[in-house]
Amino acid sequence: MARTAFVTGASGFVGSNLCEELLAQGWRVTAMHRADRDPGLLLRLPVERVIGDVTDYRALRAAMPERVDAVFHVAGNTSLWARHRVEQLRVNVKGTRNVVRAALESGAGRLIHTSSLVAYGMNGGTVTEETPSSGLGSPIAYVRSKALAEREIRRGLSKGLNAVILNPGHVIGRYDLRNWSRVFRMVDAGQLPTVPAGGGSFCHVRSVVRAHVAAVDRGRCGSHYVLGGADSSYGGVVRQVARMRGQRPRVLPLPLLALQTLARVDEWVSPLLRREPDLTRDALALLSSNLYCRNTRAVAELGYEPKPLAEILDDCHRWLIDSGHLKPPPTRR
Repeated sequence: MARTAFVTGASGFVGSNLCEELLAQGWRVTAMHRADRDPGLLLRLPVERVIGDVTDYRALRAAMPERVDAVFHVAGNTSLWARHRVEQLRVNVKGTRNVVRAALESGAGRLIHTSSLVAYGMNGGTVTEETPSSGLGSPIAYVRSKALAEREIRRGLSKGLNAVILNPGHVIGRYDLRNWSRVFRMVDAGQLPTVPAGGGSFCHVRSVVRAHVAAVDRGRCGSHYVLGGADSSYGGVVRQVARMRGQRPRVLPLPLLALQTLARVDEWVSPLLRREPDLTRDALALLSSNLYCRNTRAVAELGYEPKPLAEILDDCHRWLIDSGHLKPPPTRR
C-alpha cells in the first residue's frame, strides 16, 4: 500500500514542489491549503485537496487523516514587513502549535517541520546544527517567529512527538512567484540599482523537498538539518540574474543609512498605493547580514544534494519563461 502524507501550505512554492515529489515517489497525498489561496499546481496533481487553515484547530484536525505516515508542516508566513508581525506570529507559532497537537492526537507517524536557517538568528557566521540559536532575541519579526515555532516542536517532542526539523537557507526553483523569483522581474524593471552588502546560502527547491521525504525514514527524531550549498553575496545573485536576462550587471553601493531611509519611505508609501513595499527595514537588516551554513549532516544522513547557484537560478529562470511570467531574454547577435 502507498504511504500517506499530509502537507500544510501545499499550494505554496515549497509545498507544491513537495507534493509533486511525494507523488513521484509513490506516496498518497492529502494537500491542505487556505480557501483564499490559489491552488495553482495542485489542480493538475492527483492529490486529495482539502481546505483548512493551520490557525483554525478544528479545521486542521478535520483535514488531517488518522494515522498518516508523515505530516509535512510547510505552511508559514514569510513576510519581512513588521506591519504583518501579529498575523505572522499567529500563523507561524500558533499554527505550528496546532499542527503539533493534531499530529499527536491523530497518531501521525512522523512530523517534518519546515523551519528556516534564520531561526538560528543573525549570527553573522557559518551555521551548523550545533550553533546556539539567538533567534528568540532577534529584532526581526520573521526570525523570532521561526525560532518560536521551533520551540513548539520541541514541546511536542517532550510529549512523545516524532519530529524532525529542516532549516533551509534561501530556496530557489520552479513554481516560485513571490520569493527570489522577484529578482528576475525587478532586474528587468530596473528596480535593483543597489543591493545590501550581505550574503547567504542558497538551495535548490528540488534538493530541499527530497530532503524532506528522506527525513521521514533517515532523519533522527529531534534533530535539525541545515540545507544550503551555494554561498553567494546578494549582489552576486543580482549580477548573475542580470547576465541571464541579457543585461549588463550594474549594482551600485549605497550607505546603509541611505538604504534604511529608502526602506522607511517605501513602508510609509506602500499602504497608500495598496501594495507591498519593495524594501522593508526588516528585509534590509536580514540582507545586510551574512548567514551561511554547512550541509555536512544533511548530506551524510539524508542524502541531501546541494546544487551550484547557476543551476538553481537557471531552473527558476526557465520555468518563469516557460510559464509565461517572463519574456525570453534578448538574443545576442
